[in-house]
Amino acid sequence: MVLKHIFFHRNSLLALLILVLMANLTLYHTAFGVSSLPENPNGVVVGSIIDLALITPLLFVAWKQNWNVKNIIVAIATGLVLVRFLIPIEYLKPFVAVTWMGFAVEGGIVLLEVSLIFILVKYLPTIIRSVKNSSLPTVFSFPDAIDKHIKSSTLIKIISSEMLMFYYAFASWNKAPNTNMNSFTIHKNSSLIAMQIMLIHSIVLETIVIHWWIHERFFILSVILLILNVYSIIFFIGNLQAIRHNAIQINEKSMYISFGIMKRIKINWDNIEEIMDDPEILKNKLPKNTIDFIARDFEDVYPHVILKLKKPTKAQLLFGLKKEFEYIAIRLDEPSRFKEVLMEKAV
Repeated sequence: MVLKHIFFHRNSLLALLILVLMANLTLYHTAFGVSSLPENPNGVVVGSIIDLALITPLLFVAWKQNWNVKNIIVAIATGLVLVRFLIPIEYLKPFVAVTWMGFAVEGGIVLLEVSLIFILVKYLPTIIRSVKNSSLPTVFSFPDAIDKHIKSSTLIKIISSEMLMFYYAFASWNKAPNTNMNSFTIHKNSSLIAMQIMLIHSIVLETIVIHWWIHERFFILSVILLILNVYSIIFFIGNLQAIRHNAIQINEKSMYISFGIMKRIKINWDNIEEIMDDPEILKNKLPKNTIDFIARDFEDVYPHVILKLKKPTKAQLLFGLKKEFEYIAIRLDEPSRFKEVLMEKAV
């Protein structure tokens, strides 16, 4: 009931946000709206500026449920920029200085992010040395090394994710996967590699056919699709290589689980509340708030074990996104050995 109420509340905020935007769009960009404006529209314009630069950003932050000073400032600055594009300049002339504040804040944020990129380049040799000296899987050690030397930001997280993708797609072929007694693979007994190769093959064929068909008719669209398809191929190759090179790794305190560059999570042994390995339970639908590490196959497959955590733990997803999960579903190549270690460490 509580979840239903939260879901309804969030959707109400989104509906209200859309309503505010549509009302202002109708007011300035339809014949009916323009005809409704008074002879001196300054009061209406002030109301619209408040709607777009304050009400709409706060509704957006409330809908995202991510209240912090940085997000509020960025949202309001974006709202001020939106004012400039949504309200025609003939109505906005007396207040145009206000909208430039939004551009100034956005420009400052862009400069800050660019400076972080330069810092990343400066510390890259140090970061690479830290990764080489770390005992953790690279998909964990590389972001950790970046966080250690550079102030974390969304852009830096996205760039680090892309760097991992290109590294595994192009620079990991001459290196053997790092496997030992403390590691467990999740892909060898599946058809994951075959499925990924088929998918890459289909994207290549689609790229050739579609590019040839629309190149002369819609040149710009063909170039955009070509870039997206090439990126998709690099992504799938990089993710597949990352899965091969980053097995589940365990130590005395924690377990590091990843599925290539798409998702990863660190689980402390003392945070495991329950280990579920009953075949009947495992064949049921996965519980809500579950992250799975299962290599998909040509037929239906199920996890070998589901871990219930005492406290929800954040997982790192694609492009630096984070989300908390309470259950971890895992399918392995050596389930019996993994369960033995799991019982020893978690109990």
